[in-house]
Amino acid sequence: MFIDLSHRLNNDTPAYPGDTEIKISINDTIVKNGYLGHRLQLGSHSGTHIDAPAHMIAGAKTLDKFGVETFVGRGCYIFLENRQFTIESVKNADLKPGDIVIFDTQSSYHFKDQEYFTDYPVMDEEIAKYLVDMKVKMVGVDTCSVDNQPDFPIHKLLLRNDILIIENLTNVEQLTGYSPRIYALPIKLDVDGAPARVIAEVN
Repeated sequence: MFIDLSHRLNNDTPAYPGDTEIKISINDTIVKNGYLGHRLQLGSHSGTHIDAPAHMIAGAKTLDKFGVETFVGRGCYIFLENRQFTIESVKNADLKPGDIVIFDTQSSYHFKDQEYFTDYPVMDEEIAKYLVDMKVKMVGVDTCSVDNQPDFPIHKLLLRNDILIIENLTNVEQLTGYSPRIYALPIKLDVDGAPARVIAEVN
């Protein structure tokens, strides 16, 4: 069984404050051109997306520099009681090197609400350092960011260690009780990040 962990991209998809608003319009029509085509305007961090190290670190790797195997792997689902990151919840999880960690903060229910971008939980540096020590390869959250500070310390700590970040996940609660295999496939762009189709395979 497959579970789609990605938000749909359309003109109603909210953008992170200050980011490019999504605009999708018809460019070609079947009546006029014989085929249907659309023009897309969106930021590299629109909707469900993956951050590359270049997003926060000058001269660091862009998404296209990572092999395909980076974006597929064993998932480790972590439910956060009371929407709070704790080091205990992470240490008690069955983390293994190379895992794709998925945090459930119960935030995706508010994806189209203003509070989604203003009132969301984030991990502290102790947790981020533990994830680095455990050598996970990706960290995914159902929030708009892994940071709520202007200098983005959590982004930088993870990305400096080539741990990619998935933001704006949805449906993560459906992973409860499973050890999923995660497929987090971004558009192959040589830039700082890209929208992604993230799915989980569960048995």
